[in-house]
Amino acid sequence: MHRFYISPEEWQCPTLALRGSEAHHARDVLRMKAGEKIVLFNGRGREVTVEIAAFEDDEIRLRKLHEAETSPLRCQIILGQAIPKGKNMELIVQKAVEIGAAEIAPIISDRTIVQIDSNTAAQKQRKWQQIAIEAGKQCGQNWLPRVHPPKKLADFFSASEQPFDLRLIGSLQPDARNLKSILEMYLGQHTDRPRSVLMLVGPEGDFTPAELALARRHGCEPITLGPIILRVETAAIYCLSILSYELLI
Repeated sequence: MHRFYISPEEWQCPTLALRGSEAHHARDVLRMKAGEKIVLFNGRGREVTVEIAAFEDDEIRLRKLHEAETSPLRCQIILGQAIPKGKNMELIVQKAVEIGAAEIAPIISDRTIVQIDSNTAAQKQRKWQQIAIEAGKQCGQNWLPRVHPPKKLADFFSASEQPFDLRLIGSLQPDARNLKSILEMYLGQHTDRPRSVLMLVGPEGDFTPAELALARRHGCEPITLGPIILRVETAAIYCLSILSYELLI
């Protein structure tokens, strides 16, 4: 069945309905008819199977058939991604949803090539959040990550109020350790695996030494991604994948 997104705010309405772009997609693109069944999700774990009841001028009325709730993943993985050039950020957001990231924090690093000001930052945030929604539709993910506004690394640390259990940063430095050894050390000091992890991934050319030093001062452990230098999008997917394997399953 086709999946459609309804925001948590609209989910609280007395009756569920498709509006705006979601209604347009169902009516004009998919050409769905009354009586057909679809699935709705709100990005916060709620999912409901509905039947199309009626088409009105600006919305599609729905009849609820079955509702379910998906528990959140056991570990909240926050991806702090330095914004890469081109459309690679779109790919990273899409794959982060599929792998199970809880939040995505775009970072304006010293080596970020893309020019971002206050106006373009808001536009990009909205675009990346919409990409996350579309990815959730495709992969069946009922928990959507929040995409934060782009920030410089120092501003990100200043604004972050979350007490992460573990903070990591991908690094090309010779003293970077592999994730397995870091997790073993963590488990030697705690009774359970971490339930919230910050994973910072740099841009083309990696974070600058000053940025790496800043991350270290905020408790980030440098981790190696292996002997081969990875592209930005590959590094993000690699980090999220190994964290998902170790901490979500």
